[in-house]
Amino acid sequence: MKPLEGVRILDMTRVLAGPYCTALLADLGAEIIKLEPLHGDDYRHIGPFVDGESALFSLSNRGKKSIALNLKAERGLQIALEIADQVDVVVENFRPGVAARIGLGPDTLRERNPRLVYCSISGFGQTGPMKDQPAYDLVVQAMSGLMAATGEEGGQPLKTGESIADLTGGLFGSWGILAALVHKGRTGEGATLDVSMYDALYSMLTTSHALHLYADKTPQRVGNRHPLSTPFGCYETSDGQVVIAVLNASQFARFADLIGHGGIESDPRFASDTARTENEAALRAMIENWSLNRSTEAAIVDLAGIGIPCAPIWDIMQATNSDHARERGLVRNVTHSKLGESPVVGQPVFFNGQKPGADHGAPSLGAEAEEILSTFNGLTSSEIRELCENGILSSGADR
Repeated sequence: MKPLEGVRILDMTRVLAGPYCTALLADLGAEIIKLEPLHGDDYRHIGPFVDGESALFSLSNRGKKSIALNLKAERGLQIALEIADQVDVVVENFRPGVAARIGLGPDTLRERNPRLVYCSISGFGQTGPMKDQPAYDLVVQAMSGLMAATGEEGGQPLKTGESIADLTGGLFGSWGILAALVHKGRTGEGATLDVSMYDALYSMLTTSHALHLYADKTPQRVGNRHPLSTPFGCYETSDGQVVIAVLNASQFARFADLIGHGGIESDPRFASDTARTENEAALRAMIENWSLNRSTEAAIVDLAGIGIPCAPIWDIMQATNSDHARERGLVRNVTHSKLGESPVVGQPVFFNGQKPGADHGAPSLGAEAEEILSTFNGLTSSEIRELCENGILSSGADR
């Protein structure tokens, strides 16, 4: 199942947001031509490493083909332009204005190829007073409102454990590209897309939006519980913690019976979700008086027995090795040119019961240069060797 088979994409991205975007599209069958500088994507040089290969690069660049060009050389830029003339999509995540300055901006490429979908992914977007501000994931988390709402009650702001701003930027980039391709298929028109990591992350803070835009409140840090619903969080057990998620009245009545406080749903302090949240400390004391006398496993058995959503807290090893993760195919092996069979985590959607995935692992730097230059630029082997000798091209043979 390859929904994007036949779609060609020139990928001028590096590090995470852009490569994650195009990796998702590679999983769906798109041909991804990854254009790198002569020294390669910065992520090639960030650990952890396995046999000299970056794990981060390998995970985010599965299924792609690599060509490494010196775009400061006139011939290198000409080659890139010729490739862009023949693709359906171009994706870049330079700082705003950089792609245009080197001659590969949307106006230039779409004038040459009007049906082109051109997607720019940046920290703060192509417009606005912060557009030129350098933006790594941590910067965007700090300024979006996410960090301010994350952390222990009374404690300091905390970032999430993953580069969530990069990933949401890449996800919305792929979403926008797919929408633009549908539009192009209907009308023949290309598109210029402006995807901001800041906008993407901000758009996902729905609980904070509800509090700020509708209740005129600033979200407060509440630790591992929901700021609006109770009981909806982590509770201590005799050997750890259990996650308990109660959202409606019937669930709460059953839960109250279970913890030995049947009937408290009639108490005004606990009669509604809002009231329970306002009296969270009193309710927590009742819950943990019950849960601290049980192991996490025993608490889950009891909770699941009455239909209450609950869970242990797993680390990544436990999540990966679970029977459910295996059944759903969350991790699979692909062939990597240097690592042999290597694990990747692909896109999560099943199409007609099938889960599309990249056919091979991440490419070595410039490994497919000859194939790309022959297909897109009509160059011969001797002409390609000359490019290498003149410092315009880095091929797989150079490594």
